[in-house]
Amino acid sequence: MSLRNVFAVHADRSIGSTPNAARSIGEMSNAAWSIGVFDSGVGGLSVLRALQAELPHERFVYFADTAHAPYGERGDAYVAERTLAVVNELVDTHGIKALVVACNTATAAAVHLLRAQWPALPVIGLEPALKPAVAASRTGHIAVLATRGTLASAKFGRLHAALAGQAQFRLVPCDGLADAIERDDAVKTEALCHRYMEAAGPFGAEAGQVDTVVLGCTHYPFAAPLLHAQAPAGVRFIETGVPVALHARRLLAAQGLLADAPASAPGLTLHSSADLALLQSAVARWLAPPSLPKVSASAPWPARGDVASR
Repeated sequence: MSLRNVFAVHADRSIGSTPNAARSIGEMSNAAWSIGVFDSGVGGLSVLRALQAELPHERFVYFADTAHAPYGERGDAYVAERTLAVVNELVDTHGIKALVVACNTATAAAVHLLRAQWPALPVIGLEPALKPAVAASRTGHIAVLATRGTLASAKFGRLHAALAGQAQFRLVPCDGLADAIERDDAVKTEALCHRYMEAAGPFGAEAGQVDTVVLGCTHYPFAAPLLHAQAPAGVRFIETGVPVALHARRLLAAQGLLADAPASAPGLTLHSSADLALLQSAVARWLAPPSLPKVSASAPWPARGDVASR
């Protein structure tokens, strides 16, 4: 099935007052459909922020699966099931033209399943930025802060093995940090940042010292000031938001799916499997003020495929 046919199927479905799904192909070109952005919680907003900056004319639908977070401390089967359930709703309800899996753990566990399930849908996943870190590091010593699930995944293992001869990597599983950031627990976040940066060092520009830190979870950029405070000024911190946004632009342009005019409908729709107010609060804290008037929201979903009762 062609990409255009996929969108035509979605457009024929009327889902209540959903802004995109009830429109026909005749009313809206493929390029005007929304881009879906998905994370286990609010961490993916760091990627969404970069996407909005790089793609200002696009509509976005952001889903936070907060009721089932943190993914980084779950098993692959659980994460894969949640990912498929959420993306199924994004595809069915919003007819998204592309998907950004703004979660390293979900990418590692399920991106291959998503591409198999929706082969015509452009799917952009994340991985910890080891390749840019290798290019940036001068000492050849790199610390990787990530969830235990990401570091234990086969996908990360292959990436790490492929680059092992080019640098020394110190892998630091940051248990609890994503959850503390998710809950806006400032005291716990600061304590965990101190603990994990201590484990990642020593830092510096001398031989054997770490001069580059990879933020391998989309939540961690929101704790960047606390992390930076634990290292000398010259240490580089690398995240994935901007590279992902640039890749999304290239991919959409190649498929003729870039929006060429500002969105006339709300540019950002929010969904959460938990308390939507938590997501709205995070948007107010972490996204640029110009995006706020464009935000609309919905009640928690999806119900189909929900595994909360486990």
